[in-house]
Amino acid sequence: MNRLSKPLIETPRLILREFTVDDAYKIWELNSDPEVIKYTGDPPFENVENARDFLNNYKDYENNGFGRWAVIKKDSNTFLGWCGLKLNEQNLIDLGFRFFRREWNKGYATEAAKACLEYGFMELNIKEIIGRVAMKNTGSIKVLEKLSMEYWKNDSCKGIENSLYYKISKEQYLKNTQNGI
Repeated sequence: MNRLSKPLIETPRLILREFTVDDAYKIWELNSDPEVIKYTGDPPFENVENARDFLNNYKDYENNGFGRWAVIKKDSNTFLGWCGLKLNEQNLIDLGFRFFRREWNKGYATEAAKACLEYGFMELNIKEIIGRVAMKNTGSIKVLEKLSMEYWKNDSCKGIENSLYYKISKEQYLKNTQNGI
């Protein structure tokens, strides 16, 4: 997996590509910020080697044809975080994202997530994509709502009680796109 990863998705400001083991330090650093992982249910990696092991064993691309992707800022080649699709433990396609705190409120999550919806619906022909978010995570809720994802239900998610579930169908996505939303 230690290969140069070609861009998978491009937006005006971003490149989304598969992770490589060379991303281990950035993944470790991202998950080391308690504010970044506060609402995720994920523990931080103990060290860079654990992050490298995670990346070496990350099989979503091979198993499902998609996964979480590194988000790179085009003009500086800076690793901003990750965004992508995942076949989750409930057998649903889940949109997720995580960015360095210094990159919050710059529109990167919305831009990357919108591109992931487009890719999922148009390239992978996925019929429905969900998003799960802790009720207190207002920033991520705003991103899902900007994507025209609709509230679906409350449930727990990875040990976080009172998580909100959002969803959007391919049909609704196409209708929104035609209407310029």
